[in-house]
Amino acid sequence: MPPSTRVVGDGGTISKGKICSLKARAVLIDMEEGVVNEILQGPLRDVFDSKQLITDISGSGNNWAVGHKVFGSLYQEKILEKLRKSAEHCDCLQCFFIIHSMGGGTGSGLGTFLLKVLEDEFPEVYRFVTSIYPSGEDDVITSPYNSILAMKELNEHADCVLPIDNQSLFDIISKIDLMVNSGKLGAAIKPKSLVTSSTGVFKKRQEKPFDAMNNIVANLLLNLTSSARFEGSLNMDLNEISMNLVPFPQLHYLVSSLTPLYTLADVNIPPRRLDQMFSDAFSRDHQLIRADPRHSLYLACALMVRGNVQISDLRRNIERLKPSLQFVSWNQEGWKTSLCSVPPVGHSHSLLALANNTCVKPTFIELRERFLRLYKKKAHLHHYLQIEGMEESCFTEAVSSLSALIQEYNQLDATKSMPVEDLPRLNVAM
Repeated sequence: MPPSTRVVGDGGTISKGKICSLKARAVLIDMEEGVVNEILQGPLRDVFDSKQLITDISGSGNNWAVGHKVFGSLYQEKILEKLRKSAEHCDCLQCFFIIHSMGGGTGSGLGTFLLKVLEDEFPEVYRFVTSIYPSGEDDVITSPYNSILAMKELNEHADCVLPIDNQSLFDIISKIDLMVNSGKLGAAIKPKSLVTSSTGVFKKRQEKPFDAMNNIVANLLLNLTSSARFEGSLNMDLNEISMNLVPFPQLHYLVSSLTPLYTLADVNIPPRRLDQMFSDAFSRDHQLIRADPRHSLYLACALMVRGNVQISDLRRNIERLKPSLQFVSWNQEGWKTSLCSVPPVGHSHSLLALANNTCVKPTFIELRERFLRLYKKKAHLHHYLQIEGMEESCFTEAVSSLSALIQEYNQLDATKSMPVEDLPRLNVAM
């Protein structure tokens, strides 16, 4: 083996900085070939196993029913075969990550069909879902239908959902753009940065810089899985997230915030002070959905820190922040923490905060309003009802499921103004 080549885990090799034979333990599924072909021709082509791809030609036509009812049945066995193959290579299978969009047909329909398949085939393995919610200016007219139908499946079959909305990602990238162009803090984009376009210039604000937006989501997942990949004085297993942050089965939506937001050392900005990093994680600007957790109610919160940070730093910042954050009366000490000693590339430290917080409620209310505007007119409904197995009751049940979820958050929010000591408590019979 040449001196510029080194062996890494799973028999992979890295030669001159390029991954040669290490393959991602992943199954890529899309019912049209374009995006998958783009990956296979791009810089990550060697990372994915070409035998673990599932594609079709026609696509789902922005129709949840086609993705869920048609392609779900058609590809179930093929998907299961590839999932089993990936699972067999795991020494310790902790969870499945599903990354999908909610607005289109394949992501919402086949993506949530996959959840039920995983629940049936691997009932003991946690299912974490990163769901990309459409913005109000979404170019898919039927996205409210697709999202509401997908939400019912997420309510019933996911263990944890990390909702992310496209508008928040775009706003974050726009702020980085503004900071770089204004010269604040001596900011500059590094050469070959992922926040630049292929021409080397940051994309215009009117364009959607999808690579940079996807990169933020990728870094969320890298931080989430850091304890499984690196050593640390207080590592956290993925199953501990669900165990500690989800007190009730349906309330499994976790708001994520990331700091720093400048990904893969793309931007030359002086690092934030450690205490400021903790404050940033609870600010509106660092949330990956449009939400303000400080003014809503916390059920629980996890802080996943990477880098040279001590447990005493964690405790000090929790005590400093606690007075400004409102927790439910029965979980006033609802903090879960982890420390991983290896920081992200280009940073001295980073923080991922996961909050089970009622601030997700406005996102769900807005989604329901957009759904009802279409549904009251029965607009576009015939496209769904012509699919075998699809009935109008699917829509009414889906919106009822979402309304019940919103009501649960309403009941929690109603306790905000009540003093902790006056809240009713359970009497335990002895």
